[in-house]
Amino acid sequence: MMTVDHHVLIVSVIAFFSVSSPLIFATAQVCDAGVGYGESGCGTASSSSKILIAGGTVVNAFHQEVADVYVEDGIIVAVRPNIKVGDDVTIVDATGKFVMPGGIDPHTHLASDLMGTETVDDFFHGQAAALAGGTTLHIDFVIPLDGNLTLGLEVYEKKAEKSCMDYGFHMAITKWNDEVSREMEIMVKEKGINSFKFFMAYSWMFHDELLLEGFKRCKSLGALAMVHAENGDAVVEGQRRMIELGITGPEGHDLSRPAVLEAEATGRAIRLASFLNTPLYVVHVMSIEAMEEVAKARQSGQRVVGEAIASGLALDNSKLWDPDFRTAAKQVLLLMVYVMSPPIREAGHDKALQSALSNGVLQLVGTDHCGFNSTQKALGIDDFRKIPNGVNGIEERMHVVWHTMVESGQISPSDYVRVTSSECAKIFNIYPRKGAILAGSDADIIILNPNASFEISAATHHSRSDNNIYEGFTGKGKVEVTIAGGRVVWENEELKVVLGSGKYIEMPPYSYPFGGIDKADARYLSSLKAPVQRFKSSI
Repeated sequence: MMTVDHHVLIVSVIAFFSVSSPLIFATAQVCDAGVGYGESGCGTASSSSKILIAGGTVVNAFHQEVADVYVEDGIIVAVRPNIKVGDDVTIVDATGKFVMPGGIDPHTHLASDLMGTETVDDFFHGQAAALAGGTTLHIDFVIPLDGNLTLGLEVYEKKAEKSCMDYGFHMAITKWNDEVSREMEIMVKEKGINSFKFFMAYSWMFHDELLLEGFKRCKSLGALAMVHAENGDAVVEGQRRMIELGITGPEGHDLSRPAVLEAEATGRAIRLASFLNTPLYVVHVMSIEAMEEVAKARQSGQRVVGEAIASGLALDNSKLWDPDFRTAAKQVLLLMVYVMSPPIREAGHDKALQSALSNGVLQLVGTDHCGFNSTQKALGIDDFRKIPNGVNGIEERMHVVWHTMVESGQISPSDYVRVTSSECAKIFNIYPRKGAILAGSDADIIILNPNASFEISAATHHSRSDNNIYEGFTGKGKVEVTIAGGRVVWENEELKVVLGSGKYIEMPPYSYPFGGIDKADARYLSSLKAPVQRFKSSI
């Protein structure tokens, strides 16, 4: 059996980058941290407050038509054919191309402290990368500070000051007590946060008793409960088993977290939410088994949202088992890239998840963008348990989903808008301000050329990471123009963004998954026929 020296691998990979990509950031036109694109020769953002997008096919989740789109002061003013404008308007020709709402990524981790290190993409560089890929809004996860929600939010508000596009926040819940419960109400009523994430694995793991408490509190506030669904206790046992067997490489990560553990936790969370009659959002559904739990719940009428992840739709884990060590190192597909949780599964799961997205079992696509560079990934060179979990995707998602789902004929352009933008806006209660090309909506718009080709590479992406899980991925369907907040920020392969120009988007409670919950509760109570009136014994 072939043995692998992980120390040799990491040196080989770093050497590959130092030889092949010495100017990754320069090639991608990434300016130094704290300096916006638009300075130091990186281009300047369009200053025009009036834009006409002419002659394109305007695509919403419910309809498409050939029309012009007129934008003024960051807002869509009109959508109709043959709009006439004056000479002070910037005209963008979209003939033969699709004009769509900018993408919304529901699942990101920018500038996040995880597993003893911080993700490489901060709110400026990560968002700049997103804009280059056609995403104009993301929702990031705030990690509380020692369990304190308010202090954690303050930290993230500071991190987000350098934002160059709009963003929102989810809040992770990492411990439970009366103070956390009280703070949740403040987050919802005063801070514009309408979703809370509970972990069923990791050191923040919630067991059933506390999951029930958290779910009940979410329901009372009209906030969406979210779960990272893996059986954490069983994962720890799986990790211990792998180490005892001498399996310390990244394949041990996959083997210690099989799909059955994702499915068990997914099903358990769904059943607890059903018991309480509260909506549930399952983040990063990565396996057939977990997807089937979501399918059964939705078929029964339960309010469950299933989130697909771009990497789970488009990739499999075969490279982890590549015996050609040198090839794996050169392509940065072994130690550096593939470790995330739940893991990217073996071939077959990807196709099943694509089918689930096309038939509505899964409702939207995120990325779980959580980028680490090669040096950070190498923290687990001798022990897979120490490899920082996370992959990129905030820049690649829109292209990967178009090629994988639309170019293949599995979904329509309108479906594409739904799964990459509008459904997310509806779930988090910011539609139609976001996620639509309608008069009155924010002017967050992309122009996609279905006939143009793309190739993904770490040498040309805009992330600060030196690796890319999609390295060498090619396809058709390219975002050629991105407009964010009424400004052209991506055009002719050039980013033109402004440090600090992004806005925080508050998300109100009681989004559409809560519709009818009160009536269902009333029906349940009326059906109990209890308490039963009994005569007291005279004995």
